[in-house]
Amino acid sequence: MCGILTILGIDPARSNPAELRRQALAMSRKIRHRGPDWSGIYADDRAILCHERLSIVDVEHGAQPLFDTLKGTVLAVNGEIYNHKELRQQLGQAHDFQTFSDCEVILYLYDELEPRDFLNRMNGIFAFVLYDPKRETFLIARDPIGVIPLYVGWDKHENLVVASEMKALVGHCDRIREVPPGHYYLGHEAEKGFQRYYQPDWAEPGYTPTEPYDPVALREALEAAVHRQLMCDVPYGVLISGGVDSSIISSVAAKFRDNRVEEGDSGPAWWPRIHSFAVGLVGAPDLGPARKVADHIGAIHHEIHFTVQEGLDALSDVIHHIETFDITTIRASTPMYLLMRKIRAMGIKMVLSGEGADEIFAGYLYFHKAPNGQELHEELIRKLQKLHLYDCARANKSSAAWGVEARVPFLDREFLDVAMRMDPNVKLPRNAKRPRPMEKWPLRQAFDGAIPDEVLWRQKEQFSDGVGYGWIDALKAHAEHEVTDTMMAGAAERFPVKTPETKEAYLYRQLFEHHFPSATAVNCVPWERSVACSTETALRWDAAFSKMADPSGRAVMDIHDEGYTAGEA
Repeated sequence: MCGILTILGIDPARSNPAELRRQALAMSRKIRHRGPDWSGIYADDRAILCHERLSIVDVEHGAQPLFDTLKGTVLAVNGEIYNHKELRQQLGQAHDFQTFSDCEVILYLYDELEPRDFLNRMNGIFAFVLYDPKRETFLIARDPIGVIPLYVGWDKHENLVVASEMKALVGHCDRIREVPPGHYYLGHEAEKGFQRYYQPDWAEPGYTPTEPYDPVALREALEAAVHRQLMCDVPYGVLISGGVDSSIISSVAAKFRDNRVEEGDSGPAWWPRIHSFAVGLVGAPDLGPARKVADHIGAIHHEIHFTVQEGLDALSDVIHHIETFDITTIRASTPMYLLMRKIRAMGIKMVLSGEGADEIFAGYLYFHKAPNGQELHEELIRKLQKLHLYDCARANKSSAAWGVEARVPFLDREFLDVAMRMDPNVKLPRNAKRPRPMEKWPLRQAFDGAIPDEVLWRQKEQFSDGVGYGWIDALKAHAEHEVTDTMMAGAAERFPVKTPETKEAYLYRQLFEHHFPSATAVNCVPWERSVACSTETALRWDAAFSKMADPSGRAVMDIHDEGYTAGEA
């Protein structure tokens, strides 16, 4: 990950550019954890672009901001463009490439194509600001699903400020909002606002997927996505939670470990040994299956244990980094935050993770309640469109807190087209062919034999459950101790907007307010009723859902298998 901070549309008559430059450096310093390897800045009287770099590709020459020496445009990017070599070949020889950075291609795509066109040609995860001084304009854009975070704000002089994390804007901007995924903003077309460029057919209202299930095509599409995302010049690892999603990603990565992707697999990999990582309380249900997968794929496995107290001690820091008070996100982010610190200490700078599979293949336990395939598909779209608020934010910011980049092959745009055009009736858990009504059956069947059967056909555990059921129980007990009944009785008065409904929610909201006292920050945090990670719309699938307020997978007790190891704390 990297961090970007830019100030655009500066009017020298209203703002002192020299003072703004000092201010920009101070704001950028707040997100330096995202890019601890180098800092860069470009500044003129109209724009300032700061960049905090985490070097993953072209470590020696890829420092930013990047410059088009012929056109004068300037670029600050956080992200990876996996098909940058193909795009370079399409552009030809008319451009003065300065580096081997995968992101430099954005400068020259902008020279030749309209934003909507070239953004849809890019396969990657990204958030960027491109400044064009000759045309007196700028371009802001974010990747299709929102894997990479990006926020905009307006200061008292109406300068437009863009940052990778909200914390850089709080205290400086009167208004803050998240840049919507799959959108761009063109400075000289400001009256149009954010414009959507990512519009896949499968997400259109009323679309009914009809493609038959093809396990071979599905497997090949995911393998291609993982292969693309192994583009890397630094040591990398894989996260194995013990569930099917991360285990499949790890097994595919192992398939391609011997050769270097950046050389078209023609040369040996720089880092051929795969290191795998799992985290949990002692005795956590995910740890045993994770080790089985690691042994199966021949990875050097690292099992990281944390204690309940270590998790509780980290809560405030986690909320500061993740920038949310959402219960599920904080429960899952805390173990991941602790794990990422260990990963960086071992010299790993990039990891592959399994986020996105549940939203594509109906992995959460509440999907067993889906009435039919069409409603299931529509709920999957709702989940994908909100993923940037939840799992993507957790994966990105938990890792970026320690200067590690998390990549998510399931959310590759080419793979999404294959998986989301599939007949959704095949994804209904009750239509599973074996071993019983089972979520994510198409994915499991496509990778039959790739990982041990006891993991391939293991029931879904949400990450915050799988690290040890004692973790969620301890969080609830801690909140019960910290938040009195009197405090809860006054919750609506203390927090009139997005009022917490439980003591655990109240505790997180209190910690969030400590770090982000601005009311505008609250508007950027998701808030909706949920059971087992459902959207609010899906609560109507089961009358019992209306009486629940716990997002844990165990809330669907008639589906979830009990039988965890005692004494995990």
